[in-house]
Amino acid sequence: MRRSTTSGATEARALDRRRLGAVLGAELICAVLLVAGPQTVPAGPAVAAPPSSTAPSDASRVVATPDGRTAQLIDMGAPGGPALLDRVATELPGAADAVTAFWGAQWPTAIPVVVAGSQHQFATLAGGGLDVAATTTADRIMFAPAAASMNDADLRMVLRHELFHFAARTDTAADAPVWLTEGVADFVGRPVPAAMPTTLSAQLPTDAELATPGPGRSAAYDRAWSLATYVAQTYGTDRLRALYVAACGHGHPDFPTAVTQALGVELPAVLTGWRDWQSSSIR
Repeated sequence: MRRSTTSGATEARALDRRRLGAVLGAELICAVLLVAGPQTVPAGPAVAAPPSSTAPSDASRVVATPDGRTAQLIDMGAPGGPALLDRVATELPGAADAVTAFWGAQWPTAIPVVVAGSQHQFATLAGGGLDVAATTTADRIMFAPAAASMNDADLRMVLRHELFHFAARTDTAADAPVWLTEGVADFVGRPVPAAMPTTLSAQLPTDAELATPGPGRSAAYDRAWSLATYVAQTYGTDRLRALYVAACGHGHPDFPTAVTQALGVELPAVLTGWRDWQSSSIR
């Protein structure tokens, strides 16, 4: 299972790419309303939303973080869902701190986190595949049911990764380079290992690689994370954030121009430095 993925700036494009043809059950509609408020269900036979009182009373709860944010945690009936949300609640303060340390404090204070009740629900509501643990949409962070089996370290990385996507989503253009949005989210979520993988190439990843399931996608994520980490360690985390804003923000230029704007150097110099940094980090 791929630990985490967000296909596009806010994952809204994943919903656009997938036609939600299935008729959602009443409990699913209710959960959607709990998370995101009134919204239009995509085309298909009309399904009336039941009164909110039909939702189990323990399916939703709110937890607060020390920085004043609140997270609405919703279990849609997954086996192990309540236990997974308990772990999410434990990890949320550290995840919020990690996101704020990189992105700044100006991001939404209400954080909807949902565990899908089935893989079908996960695919329908969040566009997640069988190899994906979690996604971020325009409205919520959603975990796949199988995410309950993740160990604590992986859950910590996934939550921080997705929380960054959630924090940055309104400032991220729909046509932003997906590989960079993912690389920066991975930088926020993943610790730097003692040594780089010896098989990691020094070629910029492509959005197509990230969209294709298989070993190539994992390698592309690793390269995206590696470049983001190199920029942060070489130019500073503030410059990495500036690069994200320049390359992924609304009305962004092409990536080489954004690199020059944010880092003050040309892209070839950055790529050369990145390759040297990777080589020196392999032990």
